[in-house]
Amino acid sequence: MPAQNQTQAPEEPPVTAAHFDDIRPYNDDEFPAIFSRLLREREFVDTLASMKFPRLFHWVPWLLRPFILHSMKRSFTNVNNLAAFQTIIGDQLQKLLDKDGSQLTVSGLDKLDPEQSYLFISNHRDIAMDPALTIFALHQRGMDSLRIAIGDNLLTKPFVCDLMRLNKSFIVRRSVAGRREKLAALKHLSAYIRFSLQEENQSIWIAQREGRAKDGLDGTETALLKMLALCKSKNESFGEALKSLNVVPVSLSYEWDPCDGAKAKELYAHQAEGGYEKGEHEDIASIYQGIVGNKGHIYITFGDLLNEPFDDAASMAAEIDRQIIGNYQLQATHWIAYERLHGLSEKVVQVRETLEADWQAVAQAFDARLSTIPEKHRETLLAAYANPVVQYLHLNS
Repeated sequence: MPAQNQTQAPEEPPVTAAHFDDIRPYNDDEFPAIFSRLLREREFVDTLASMKFPRLFHWVPWLLRPFILHSMKRSFTNVNNLAAFQTIIGDQLQKLLDKDGSQLTVSGLDKLDPEQSYLFISNHRDIAMDPALTIFALHQRGMDSLRIAIGDNLLTKPFVCDLMRLNKSFIVRRSVAGRREKLAALKHLSAYIRFSLQEENQSIWIAQREGRAKDGLDGTETALLKMLALCKSKNESFGEALKSLNVVPVSLSYEWDPCDGAKAKELYAHQAEGGYEKGEHEDIASIYQGIVGNKGHIYITFGDLLNEPFDDAASMAAEIDRQIIGNYQLQATHWIAYERLHGLSEKVVQVRETLEADWQAVAQAFDARLSTIPEKHRETLLAAYANPVVQYLHLNS
């Protein structure tokens, strides 16, 4: 019997950077055109003017626009690539920290290889500052920058999308409708993250869960870890696929949260009314407040590389949580809030005694802060500051 011709399936073309043009950050060669487009966007210029001169902008916006444009063009005269752009942002971030007296303490970076790419999975308190401060910490140690995962729900204005993608952000498409379309978007995202880490040697920052932990309770979503494994090869296990991404947990702790009042308002509405309707551009307001508001002492702790394969997403999430909660720097604000809600046990007193703080001054500052928000929101705000202590005590019980 004559042999039958067997038609082989055509090989799929190799994946290149162009495959991710719809979600990736902008490239250096795109910078001049995108930045020029930003400067032509009145809403972008008005946003900068209102941030820098909030009172004056209310009365004479037309007077401030030419000044802001001139200032931007002068500041970015010799900036024509992403690295130079991020250097300018880093300089401005340092000025902001100096202006409001905030202090940054970084630990754990000495364990990492500056030549290696990492997937930093972080707890999430502030939309813009969490990744910005992580980049700032890497730059201070002479390490390369990283790419930032950002949900498309935050990109409500074209200029915000441009600005974020110039700052090495890539888009997580959360607004996709339809089960099949959502799965396709997740696979595309998974493939991009792997391509970025393994082919382009670019590190990535991603939050451990969707959205900020407004209640102060940190926890890793297993769905995130499952997404990261969607593009693994057929002969790879879940553990092998995730190990190859060089996952490092990151803990960020803020002494003060500039958005604590807004978060308490939203959480209270969910608790008391069963829901909360967010304003059209409320996230942009949160980004602004998080950037300019006083944060006090900020701690960033880089955990240990997860260099052993995990059997499943649940066991890996548990280890990430153990590191994030265990490395979270508890500050006087957290302990004072915990005391007011739960009292002081002997164990709490012992742990608190290891922390050097002006307890009376912090308590007075807390009272002043509470006096500025509605009384019905105050317990919710206290809980957000106290919950990191609750998690720490549970971890060490």
